[in-house]
Amino acid sequence: METGIRELKDNLSRYVRRIEAGERIVVTAHGRVVAELVPPSISKAGHRSRYDQLVASGVIRPALEDGDPLEDWPDISLPAGTAAVLIDSDRGEA
Repeated sequence: METGIRELKDNLSRYVRRIEAGERIVVTAHGRVVAELVPPSISKAGHRSRYDQLVASGVIRPALEDGDPLEDWPDISLPAGTAAVLIDSDRGEA
């Protein structure tokens, strides 16, 4: 997410909450990036986990909601066989 300095000052609490939730905020002045605000990434053990590194670098973003995102998905059972057999069967080639 990107914001200008004035917008950041006017809504600082809102942006801090977003940073606490794991978002990275890019701050601009006259269209030029001047800062990046990121959540702290030091774990209780005193080192950054790979997950923390990926979040801090902006490669991934933490989930906005707690819980399992696949919770409501149906269980899918596949017939026994190799991937090639299943693909061929799906294509009608078996």
